[in-house]
Amino acid sequence: MRWALADGWTVARRDLIHWANQPMTVVFGVLFPVMITLAFGYLFGGAVEVPPGADYFTFLMPGMYGMTMLFGLSATMVAVTTDASKGVTDRFRSMPMAPSAVLIGRAVADLLNSVLVLAGLLACGLAVGWRPVSLSGALGAVGLLLLLRFSLLWAGMYLGLLVKEPGAVVAVQTLEFPIGFLSNAFVAPGTMPGWLGAISEWNPLSSTVAAARELFGNRGWGGDSWVAQHAVLMAVIWPVVITAVFFFLSVRRYQRLDR
Repeated sequence: MRWALADGWTVARRDLIHWANQPMTVVFGVLFPVMITLAFGYLFGGAVEVPPGADYFTFLMPGMYGMTMLFGLSATMVAVTTDASKGVTDRFRSMPMAPSAVLIGRAVADLLNSVLVLAGLLACGLAVGWRPVSLSGALGAVGLLLLLRFSLLWAGMYLGLLVKEPGAVVAVQTLEFPIGFLSNAFVAPGTMPGWLGAISEWNPLSSTVAAARELFGNRGWGGDSWVAQHAVLMAVIWPVVITAVFFFLSVRRYQRLDR
């Protein structure tokens, strides 16, 4: 385990050096969700129904935080498929290092990038008038958002190792939108057809967004279902399950790339 972590940090440093040499990639990654948030807030804010007692930005921001964590999945997949297509992954596999180190390094680097992106979006929220109720609640909400992001990193790495072609990322990027919008981030599941609303409520993103709204002290949609009443619990369970499943699948796929 010690060598796996040491090797993983070496791989993570490689990615951090790449970002230092290409700072505009990081800058654009931070600014893009800010631009989308401002577009949603000022273009659609007057036309979208929000929970009683909530202004639009107070309602919008937790949903945007969750959506940003989801949309990072394809970025991880792009990085993994690019390394595989250029032979970088094969060179790593020829080295005396732990099989999980390349994946752990990628997860650490992408999580650090996600912290930076989320910090930029939090600053945007504060600038437009969004406020959390308490510091402890805000820290808990940020922790749950990053926990979801960490779990989706492993899903992205597995998909990247599975397809191995950068062109296939377009399909995953297309799927991010229906998965994101089929949640409580912007629309109340109760307004959807019954079966679709149930899928929305059990969407892992819905649990994290609902838990973030609760911990930030922002009004949400609520709900009478078990999963809606236990959003914080499910915001922990879903990422843990996703991480456990895709960590195992990613490491096994990495070991069998040449088969």
